[in-house]
Amino acid sequence: MTNPTEEDLKVIAEQVWSSYLDLDGASPLVPYPPEKPETDVTASVSVTGAWRGHVLVSCSEPAAKNVAAALLGIDFDDVAEEDVADALGELANIIGGNVKSLLPEPCALSLPHVHVDGSNGRYPSVTEVCHLEGSWMAESVTVTVLESTADLAGAPA
Repeated sequence: MTNPTEEDLKVIAEQVWSSYLDLDGASPLVPYPPEKPETDVTASVSVTGAWRGHVLVSCSEPAAKNVAAALLGIDFDDVAEEDVADALGELANIIGGNVKSLLPEPCALSLPHVHVDGSNGRYPSVTEVCHLEGSWMAESVTVTVLESTADLAGAPA
């Protein structure tokens, strides 16, 4: 069984950024590590079925507000916290759906979970499959794919 790779994440990120987040020609996610990654907001979707794991999208608060402004078509200054949660959750859903298309069938995607407190939640019994760090509009963005290492009863897979 083949897992998604960092190259897969780069391709997905480029497609998603150019399709959904192109703010007046703002450059897409630049896959270079920012000086100091900030993860003020994290959205995740879980994958269940033939492959089990999670897809996380984490970013700084300004990046999350830029995502909300772009996806919802509103002014940056008008973005509310619930807009950030909705938009970043949708971004995780879009990226998660693209990652899911690379996985063996059948697989299903959960509804997104969004943490706006700087935590990315807890994901016990997982290993990191691939990770993309970058910046967008001079703000930190990361995309991470985690695979579950436990079966449904909790024993190692």
